[in-house]
Amino acid sequence: MLEFSTTSQDLWHLIGTGETPRIIDVRRRDIYDGSPGTIPGSAWLDPEKAKDWIGTIDPTSPVVVVCKAGHELSQMVSAQLRERGRNPSIVTGGYAAWSEAGLPLVSKSALDRFLKMRPSLWVTRRRPKIDRIACPWLIRRFIDPTARILFADPPDVSGVAHETGAIPFDIDGVEISHAGDRCSFDTMLKLFGLESEQSLAQLALIVRGADTARHDLAPEAAGLHAISLGLSALAGDDDHRLLQRGFLIYDGLFAWLRFAADERHNWPAKAK
Repeated sequence: MLEFSTTSQDLWHLIGTGETPRIIDVRRRDIYDGSPGTIPGSAWLDPEKAKDWIGTIDPTSPVVVVCKAGHELSQMVSAQLRERGRNPSIVTGGYAAWSEAGLPLVSKSALDRFLKMRPSLWVTRRRPKIDRIACPWLIRRFIDPTARILFADPPDVSGVAHETGAIPFDIDGVEISHAGDRCSFDTMLKLFGLESEQSLAQLALIVRGADTARHDLAPEAAGLHAISLGLSALAGDDDHRLLQRGFLIYDGLFAWLRFAADERHNWPAKAK
């Protein structure tokens, strides 16, 4: 259970995992509109209309509330959530503390351009292997946790996008796709302003190496390639089940890059 308040660093350690709470941005509208970025995975909701949307928040999901500086707006919305039996956490220092800590923000201009609705809707080719699992992982973990992913036969992806308004990715002729020797995961990191985050940048190198048969780019690329093709063989045509399994791989890789990349294992173990 989250505490009454949480630090920016503690929240960042939860983002990019399956344990990410629902992050509600309650900055005043003019502050939100004038900002360059948002905390990864967060969604803005009007604090002045909190009584109208509080009942729509998934009661099973932990909630974190963040405003400009962690004072009256966070406190106001948190108090109303607690009145409804929820136990939200407030980000100490709000966006000011997040920025001071140098933590990543998702480009707001990219969000405004691509995410015309929430939950957002995305579409790509069916039978994903590497890039088409890495990209949905990035979308759900950092851009829109509520995003829906559609899979279609390759010739029909553009048509499905047109009919549904879904954002197409990892096909020829669209913005979110391969660019030169870089794959769609790289493109998405750049578009959404996340390419400077060190662990995501290293993960992109692993994905690129596995997806483009450049195993020399990162030692882990060959392993990701093998595991991805094995999971695909097990999943058959069940693309959404494959996403569930694949997300665990990317959760693990990202956690390793952040918290355990320097750890070494040897045998026989040295006696202490």
